[in-house]
Amino acid sequence: MSRYLTPSKIGLLALISLYSDSVVPSAATIPILSFLVSHVLPISSVASQDKSSLQSRHVTLAVEDFQKATISHVSGIPGRTIWDLLLNKLWKLNSFDALHVFFDTLSLLLQKPPEQQQQDAEDVIESNPNHIRLSRASPMGSFVRRAQLEFTRLQFHDGVTLWRNFVAYRASTLPQWKKRNQSANHNSFDANLQDENLDLGDRLTDVVYGELAHGVQHDASVSAEDLETLLEYQIDQMQRMGNRLPQAMKAKFRAMLDTGVTVPNLSHYVTFLDAWRSGDYPSSFDNLHRYFDYTMQNRDRTFYQYALLNLAILHADFGCHSEALTAMQETISTARENNDMGCLNYSLSWLYHFGKAHPEKMDDVQKRGVLGTEKEALAFLKAKAKEASMWGLLSTSLLSEAKLGLSNGDSVAQAFESIVRSSHLNVTKDVANAIGSQMSMQSSIFGRLGVSCQAWLSGELFLQCYTDQSPVEDVVHCVCRSALLLAQRGRYEDALARMEEVDGETLRTLRHSQYWTSNLGLIKLRRHLHRDNLVAAEAVLAQLQAPPNLGQDLHFSILTLEIDLNVRRGDYSKAMEILENLASKLTDGEADIFQRIKVMTLKARIYDKAGIPQKGFSVALRAASLAHGARLLPALWEAVGAVCGVLISLKEFSAAAKLLESIMPHTLECEDCNLSAQTFSLLADAHMGMAGQAKAETLPRKEQLTRALDSIGRSFDEFSRLEDVKGQCEMMAKKATIMHLNGDPVLANDCAAKYLDIKRAAKDQI
Repeated sequence: MSRYLTPSKIGLLALISLYSDSVVPSAATIPILSFLVSHVLPISSVASQDKSSLQSRHVTLAVEDFQKATISHVSGIPGRTIWDLLLNKLWKLNSFDALHVFFDTLSLLLQKPPEQQQQDAEDVIESNPNHIRLSRASPMGSFVRRAQLEFTRLQFHDGVTLWRNFVAYRASTLPQWKKRNQSANHNSFDANLQDENLDLGDRLTDVVYGELAHGVQHDASVSAEDLETLLEYQIDQMQRMGNRLPQAMKAKFRAMLDTGVTVPNLSHYVTFLDAWRSGDYPSSFDNLHRYFDYTMQNRDRTFYQYALLNLAILHADFGCHSEALTAMQETISTARENNDMGCLNYSLSWLYHFGKAHPEKMDDVQKRGVLGTEKEALAFLKAKAKEASMWGLLSTSLLSEAKLGLSNGDSVAQAFESIVRSSHLNVTKDVANAIGSQMSMQSSIFGRLGVSCQAWLSGELFLQCYTDQSPVEDVVHCVCRSALLLAQRGRYEDALARMEEVDGETLRTLRHSQYWTSNLGLIKLRRHLHRDNLVAAEAVLAQLQAPPNLGQDLHFSILTLEIDLNVRRGDYSKAMEILENLASKLTDGEADIFQRIKVMTLKARIYDKAGIPQKGFSVALRAASLAHGARLLPALWEAVGAVCGVLISLKEFSAAAKLLESIMPHTLECEDCNLSAQTFSLLADAHMGMAGQAKAETLPRKEQLTRALDSIGRSFDEFSRLEDVKGQCEMMAKKATIMHLNGDPVLANDCAAKYLDIKRAAKDQI
């Protein structure tokens, strides 16, 4: 493998020389220059083209690529396309000596130095006006100077190898060259063979071209420089997007490295990232040490903090939290010593988010006062990010500030202000990879405000417009959130179809696969619970509890569904035990206020199911008060429903009905079928209670019974969307009771028959 020069670069130099000779017409100038610049500049510099196609073309540029780019453009010479002229230029290199002459004359393509231009002016030497000279500082001028310098550095053996590779590279165009040059034959690639009447089978020719005669192929299209550039590009993509190395690219790398070349140091880092994403802890740990062992030999301690940073993140992802904290504290100390503000700010940001995810591990850090309080830490991170012009970190800090405000129940307006500031920063500073987090936070706020349509639209807008430039983790989170919203509306099939939209290549990353699998399990568990398939629900629940590194939100959702499972079984003591253990972990300073309100509401509901609803009155009132203060509207309506259940048990039917009717429009806006069904059921109970208080055979009694029947029907429809067997049966039983009270045994029997049909259909599904 050559260090820099390859046959494709010789083709680029030939095309540049054609452009300098002014044979490219004006109409073809922009396409030809675009083709040249896209393959001369580094991959990361060409932002206007598709990255996947760009990387393959840049590294493995074939003769066919030159033909596609030039054959459709007519040149300045009548009857000739630019491809014809390029083919002539390539076949004029008919000897190793001609290759030397070609590289020696490359300096004529460049502008002369100022002192030489002054000397030419004094000597009255006129330059050719039709010849375009390239600026030495331009991209193509730099490429020409670099190529000429690298050729002069080549040893004789390496130069001959380059020549042989070029002959093999150009061989496929021989039939086309024969059409334009009748004297061409199979020996035209070297003028010396024609002059001496030699052939490939001769012994003298076999010394140089023996490999060509025997059909030996070498991967001569990639140089060490190209391989390192491609490795840097892959590292950049893997770090920014959070995905693994594609299988096709991994096979290509393996084929390149199997040619016996020196393995670049960056290949160890690529292997580390790929093994880390796949969940292979030993391999990732080994390759991380191997990479930084090589780099430390040349760079001393300059990049030592990045080794520690990667080590800390690696430990944290595999559950070694104490080791991760130790490595991160050492990273912070080393970054301060080396005055590396970028690494320092990123380390502090990581430490803050680690503390939010694992607050029980942060006692030692808090004692040392590394970050201070959460608000102080965020203020410090915002100030430092602004000083260092780290706009991505500043945008993330603003979103963290909004999330902290929501968790503490602070002003929703301030949270929106932080999100708007983050959005403005993302647009003005082109922080494309932070848009996913911003829109996810936006969707979360709308969901907490009970505006489900806006929460849904925010997710859809992100998936339609920003998936290509956002980290894969944000895309997976958004897909899972939209699927959960669909399941909340009872659209389970659509939710499962939405989960299947996640690319299989994305799920090759262990972390993304675990998150996706857990959310898929939540959807299936909720469906089994509603279908009253408790055996299958228990099996899914056991699988969901297996992954060790689930986030707090997922862990909380799993526990709430486990509580629901025990409530449906009638094991209220077990459900209350799980709930008390969960509540003990949700201290005021660490837990999200939404989770604390949810726990209180669940406690009131368990008391109601157990037949002692009055015991949950104070808990439900406190939950409603907290939800109202924090503007968590779906949680507020649920808590108000729990309060109304207590009022109904106290025979305060009128007050309960007024409360429920006042919140019903807002409840329907949440598009939560379970919440709507429970609220309609409570409203039916309230109207039924008022009917019981009215005199028999009176108009008020009939009105209340009619309203109760209407609410039961609405509740039944919501339970039907959820496929909730128990809820549907309960509504049919209530409806049958009302029909008996109205003296209509036929309709009562129909309701009883429908009750049995629902039970039978549920058993058939199991």
